Amino acid sequence: MGFSFGDLYIASLLFLNSVVILHEERFLAKHGWSTNAPEVTMNPGSTKSKILSIIKAVRLVMMWPLIGLNTVTVLFKLVFG
Repeated sequence: MGFSFGDLYIASLLFLNSVVILHEERFLAKHGWSTNAPEVTMNPGSTKSKILSIIKAVRLVMMWPLIGLNTVTVLFKLVFG
C-alpha cells in the first residue's frame, strides 16, 4: 500500500475539481476572496490577487477537459476496480 502515480492522478483530479467548482459570489466573497474586494482592486500585484487570477484561469481552461478526465476516471474505476 504505497503512493503511486494513480493516487497522484486522483489527488490532482480532486484538487482541480475543487478549484473549478468554487463559486465567486457564493463562497469566495463570503471569505473576502472576491475580485471586488478592496485589497484586490487597490493592489493588483498582491498575492491574493494572483491566487484569484490563477483560480479564474483554471476555471476557464480546465472546465471541459475535467469533464472528460472525470468520465474516463469513473469508467476506468468501474471496469478495473
